[in-house]
Amino acid sequence: MNESTSSDRPQRRPVRMTIVAAVALGAGLIGGGAAATAAVSLEGTTSADGPVSTHVTPVQAASTSSGATDTEAVAKAVTPSVVLLKVQGPQGADEGSGVVLTSDGRILTNNHVVEAAAGEGGAPAGKIQVVTSDGTTYDASIVGRDPVTDLAVVQAQGASGLTPASIGDSSSLVVGQPVVAIGAPLGLQGTVTTGIVSALNRPVAASGEDGQTSVTDAIQTDAAVNPGNSGGPLVDAQGQVVGITSSIASLGASEGAQSGSIGLGFAIPIDEAMRVAGDIADGTPVAHAQLGVSVSDSADPAGAKIGDVDPTSAAAKAGLQSGDVVTKVGDQPVDSADGLVAAIRTQAPGTKVQLTWVRAGQTQTVDVVLGTDQTTT
Repeated sequence: MNESTSSDRPQRRPVRMTIVAAVALGAGLIGGGAAATAAVSLEGTTSADGPVSTHVTPVQAASTSSGATDTEAVAKAVTPSVVLLKVQGPQGADEGSGVVLTSDGRILTNNHVVEAAAGEGGAPAGKIQVVTSDGTTYDASIVGRDPVTDLAVVQAQGASGLTPASIGDSSSLVVGQPVVAIGAPLGLQGTVTTGIVSALNRPVAASGEDGQTSVTDAIQTDAAVNPGNSGGPLVDAQGQVVGITSSIASLGASEGAQSGSIGLGFAIPIDEAMRVAGDIADGTPVAHAQLGVSVSDSADPAGAKIGDVDPTSAAAKAGLQSGDVVTKVGDQPVDSADGLVAAIRTQAPGTKVQLTWVRAGQTQTVDVVLGTDQTTT
């Protein structure tokens, strides 16, 4: 049984906000394209030619002697590793961004950027084009998609000599650290914006058009992120990718109104993204860690209240019971159902984590070896 919750992302402020995907819809985006709600699909596709390597030659970018980010150097180093994705589906055209993983054209992006071209549910397959920073255009195909994490890998056909991005370590990020977002907001390729990591481990739930929800243990940034940034990199001062930009918070707007940056952008941590990309490239189903419970929000104490417990699950083996309220995963506080889902999903199956929970007013801890949603024979 997967962790599940029937509630939306908990409201922490009286102002209503909506999480929307940073993908741009439609041709002629300059002057009024609309943002779409993050959409996820039922399952990923096929295989790959070979594994994606997480060990790439670092791109040389630098901080100044005072420790400030040299944005010009970062932009110059990273921009060649960022592409524009043009997606034509049955319902129209989308645009997003992507990160070059290999010199022969393997690209990491968001699932919601390319899913319209997947040709599932009886819909005809669409068309994907990759446009590099020097303007070269390649036709592309989907290698695989993972709606659970909102990630996908595409292959630029016939590509060679591309510049792979330097991959960083999202686990070492700290709040206040400077970051740079690069992508194609509203189709404006090569746009560079700056900001900081404004929060870590932010549980972000984005609902798809088909009703599915992707919950991310996200990096929050105040770097300007807009429709079309989806799938592009969030990089640190050394020009290393630390996140994949995926969504923004938007104040409630009328139907059809343009969503844009209000200083609350979210990115999928690169450690999680590269693990998923590796599974996709290997042609194996993406494995997601799971605790094996259903959860709902708890106000007193604040946390994730356990409902059903799968008797064969990691939670059951650890002695967790219905009614227990989980308040921490490791040192990370959990104050909602989405918070627990996000904290578990960012882990790899088989990882040992310490859970803190409350039962009958008593706080307890236990080590849990996380299960997987993939079965073996």
